[in-house]
Amino acid sequence: MHALCTLVAGLPIMSIEVTSAAFAADSAIPLEFTCEGDDVSPPLAWSRVRDGAQSIAILVEDPDAPNHPFTHWLITDLPATTTSLPRGAAPPRGASEATNDRGKRGYAGPCPPSGTHHYHFHVYALDTTIGCPSSKAEFLSKIRDHVVDEGELVATYAKHRA
Repeated sequence: MHALCTLVAGLPIMSIEVTSAAFAADSAIPLEFTCEGDDVSPPLAWSRVRDGAQSIAILVEDPDAPNHPFTHWLITDLPATTTSLPRGAAPPRGASEATNDRGKRGYAGPCPPSGTHHYHFHVYALDTTIGCPSSKAEFLSKIRDHVVDEGELVATYAKHRA
């Protein structure tokens, strides 16, 4: 978890429940959502967002990647009323997809060089909108002090072929 976890009105942040109809927490991500499959984003859903949110942001990353955590997907400014994204979703009007660590906008499925990696699907509820950041570092800077709530779903993936 990022160092953004603080208290809101005396309550710890981390009350958002993040789920996927495609896989359970701590289980393997199906092939279709990876570089070995269709490389499309999995369906995601979240609930229990506290009042006061103005937007939702999603960050998907692999902290097991060599050298630094690898950013697979970064979406900002989803309407606060949004509670899910379907398989292969494009962000709705007004939302933005930032450049991932493969150098393209949108989702980049898991593709670890070796071994089993963990993929963190972070969902942040923010008290503002932040526009489209140029990097994960800028994203983390922009959301600092604006996180109303957050949650995450962690799953794994290991390549099937070398």
